[in-house]
Amino acid sequence: MKLYYMPASCSLSPHIVINELALDVEMIKVDHTNHKTEAGLDFYDVNPHGYVPVLELDDGSHLSEGPVIVQYLADLKPDAGLAPAAGTMERYKLQEMLSFLSTEIHKGFIPLLYARLAGNYVETAKPKLEKRYQWINAHLADRTFLMGDRFTVADAYLFALTGWGQAAWLKSYYRAGIHFDELDHLAAWYGRVKQRDAVKKSIIEEGLALN
Repeated sequence: MKLYYMPASCSLSPHIVINELALDVEMIKVDHTNHKTEAGLDFYDVNPHGYVPVLELDDGSHLSEGPVIVQYLADLKPDAGLAPAAGTMERYKLQEMLSFLSTEIHKGFIPLLYARLAGNYVETAKPKLEKRYQWINAHLADRTFLMGDRFTVADAYLFALTGWGQAAWLKSYYRAGIHFDELDHLAAWYGRVKQRDAVKKSIIEEGLALN
């Protein structure tokens, strides 16, 4: 398998999952400025939308959309517990959380990441995103990870997104202009996730700063 990724983007999420599961996946870096791989492949030939992540399976077919990819990867090694079994209520709750992260958090960051183009819309988008993070902070008050006591693919996704608001370790890739320093439960969760071996390995492999 191959994972097409851009450093510090949302593709950090499946990258973390791959390392959590010790899967044999070739990492294909895509340049965010010209959408070409290091081998010169036009990434638009892989994904016409031009965005990562994309997982190329051994038969040459592709999966796109991060929440789908991380569930597929988790199901390759179900005993690792990164996703509950398909068809269970716990799995539906995980999918509910992944959908929330995709539509309310991931999408909510876009105007902040492209503030110059978004213009005055940032003034509406930023308070809304802050409110969503306040909910996550309260959600984490009585649990270690998003879904309870176990790290899941949802934590990998949220970690990748939340990094955009913790710009110190992102070098110059993404600057969202938002921080969550006053959200104590979120900060504690972020620190726990950042200390995981698979997370540190993924950050280093993408050439990012660990601090």
